[in-house]
Amino acid sequence: MVPILPPAMGNTTVGIVYLVGAGPGDPGLITLRGVECLRRAEVIVYDYLANPLILQHAPPGAEKICLGRHESDQRWSQEEIQALLVRHARQGRVVVRLKGGDPGVFGRGAEEIEALRTAGIPYETIPGVTAAFAAAAYADIPVTHGLHSSAVALVTGQERHCKQGEGLDYLALAGFPGTLIFYMGTTSARVWSEALIRGGKPPATPVAIVRRCSWNDQEVVRCTLGDVAEVVARRNIRPPTVIVVGHVVDLAPEVSWFAARPLFGQRILLTRPERQNAPVAHRLRELGAEVLVQPAIEIGPPRDWQEVDRVLRALDRYEWIVFSSANGVQFFLDRLETLHGDVRRLGRARIAAIGPGTAEALRRYHVRADLVPDAFRAEALAEALLKGTHGQNFLLIRASRGREVLAEQLAAAGKQVEQVVAYQSTDVAEPAREVLQAMAAGKIDWVTVTSSAIAQSLARLFGETLRRTRLASISPVTSATLATLGFPPTVEATRYTMDGLVEAILSASRGKS
Repeated sequence: MVPILPPAMGNTTVGIVYLVGAGPGDPGLITLRGVECLRRAEVIVYDYLANPLILQHAPPGAEKICLGRHESDQRWSQEEIQALLVRHARQGRVVVRLKGGDPGVFGRGAEEIEALRTAGIPYETIPGVTAAFAAAAYADIPVTHGLHSSAVALVTGQERHCKQGEGLDYLALAGFPGTLIFYMGTTSARVWSEALIRGGKPPATPVAIVRRCSWNDQEVVRCTLGDVAEVVARRNIRPPTVIVVGHVVDLAPEVSWFAARPLFGQRILLTRPERQNAPVAHRLRELGAEVLVQPAIEIGPPRDWQEVDRVLRALDRYEWIVFSSANGVQFFLDRLETLHGDVRRLGRARIAAIGPGTAEALRRYHVRADLVPDAFRAEALAEALLKGTHGQNFLLIRASRGREVLAEQLAAAGKQVEQVVAYQSTDVAEPAREVLQAMAAGKIDWVTVTSSAIAQSLARLFGETLRRTRLASISPVTSATLATLGFPPTVEATRYTMDGLVEAILSASRGKS
């Protein structure tokens, strides 16, 4: 036993513990109040049932303590967890205890609350979507139905031996006029299923085993009460599971809405710099994919601002200012504001953007591009600038590395071209260990490749293991780089945008490419 000391008299520095229900897996199922608590957390204590993506709501400096996985030998005891919560709170810290599902439903939340009360620690419980109702919803099973089930019972499959009071009455449960939903019932399936049958529940009663509900690899196995134990053993079904027992199981379609999404079950690795991935990650998750993020390059300010500042002081010299990326827009115009200027300083210059993403970045600064080529690449931009515009002096806003095509074609046509590096692009030194392991095991279905620099970095980071996945290229230029490196892409976007890249993956997944 780990002792929990009584509250110190007159302690004015005590913190608070928020017991937050994380929901069953889908990071979108956490409550708004739960997110509020995470955003103010100084310490987060979480177990393996909580999706790590939820931790993105935490402040960068928050301490994160994982309590181990189900199969791990290093899991914390309940007494150790309670002592940990008390210790951090007594240091005046804001602690979030992030628990899968709902803290009050078979989550041992009551024991943790009792320990906090004993120690005089303020606390708040934030309910979550409990696994039973999430599993039913994501498997398309109505837990109640006007014609089939007027009640639902949540039942533990792991009753504690030291429990005070009466044990489960399986005779009563067998006659329960509604749906039974078992938590933690996988390893004890034979015990509770045979007890229900002995109590008079028909062996033919429909059963659905829902494993890892609301996760990208959710699995639903249908059987009957009479063979559920055999099915669990034969298929080696492991926790976490929720098991639904009742005639409502037969009301579910063969494929649930969740599993019917076009990218369900696929794992996609995004490789752009971290801050650029949110919109496409959201769309891919909506389509059913599990999204991993491993930036291949990092984006940052130039080594010094001297050249950018010089150009910013002489903007009236240029007839065209040309942006070849959204990053260039951000760094260049942010620097303009840092120097106490605003977009009015762009003066008479006309603005060109290489594609719709760059044009959208300009609009966020209230600047509308005068020219966006039909094809989103440097050759098309150079052609459009030379063919349909007037002007002699061009300023190109660019990265520290990249192709020289645009500058060369403009200069060859007799234009005055000046280039300025607005941001630095560098390779990531090494991938995250879990991403490297997943790649080596062939457990990543797609890798997005959105520039030649990213292609080259990926080849260095993963080497031959890149052959164990499929590469999705954003453009012919990127595809050519991949081919030169010896890793030709599986698909190439027909529209050279992130939306076009997603469409290419969708098309290939549906067997249309």
